[in-house]
Amino acid sequence: MEDRHFEEEIFDRKDFSVQPIARGEYEYCTFKNCNFSNSDLSQIRFYETEFLDCNFSNANLTKTSFQEVVFKNCKMLGLQFERCNDFGFAAKFDNCQLNYSTFYQMKLNRTSFISSQLQSVDFTEAELKNCVIQNCDLLNATFLKTNLEKSDLRKSVNYSIDPENNKIKGAKFSMPEVIGLLDKYQIKIDKNS
Repeated sequence: MEDRHFEEEIFDRKDFSVQPIARGEYEYCTFKNCNFSNSDLSQIRFYETEFLDCNFSNANLTKTSFQEVVFKNCKMLGLQFERCNDFGFAAKFDNCQLNYSTFYQMKLNRTSFISSQLQSVDFTEAELKNCVIQNCDLLNATFLKTNLEKSDLRKSVNYSIDPENNKIKGAKFSMPEVIGLLDKYQIKIDKNS
């Protein structure tokens, strides 16, 4: 079956977990209230596409292309983003649930995560230079050999980042959450002094 091309189309309330999405390219499209959970999105290309209030939980992202895409109010639990096509990967996540997802060794420079849940997300060996990770919950997120140089983590909470095993030069943090940089030392800090 030949791949299809969709441009400037709106997909509203489609359940792709029941009726699979057509293989091909989606450019300048909008998906609203769509269910992609457990769907096979492998080798599909999304370019300058918006996903609004969609559920992607446990979708297969093998060789999926996300270029200049926006995810807003999306549920994206347990996704393995490192399986995506890394060529031109560029995404903005706004008010999304990304818990238990992985970005292992991905180049995410200039990606933005705004007001999102990133609990137990794996950023091991990822490039997060110049990223905006603001007002996010990073409880149990893994940062190991992660490059966070010049990234903005202000107003994000619950992170634990080891400065000796990650690059953080020029990164921005806010008080009192910046104390998460000292977690490995197991020291007691009196916040009332």
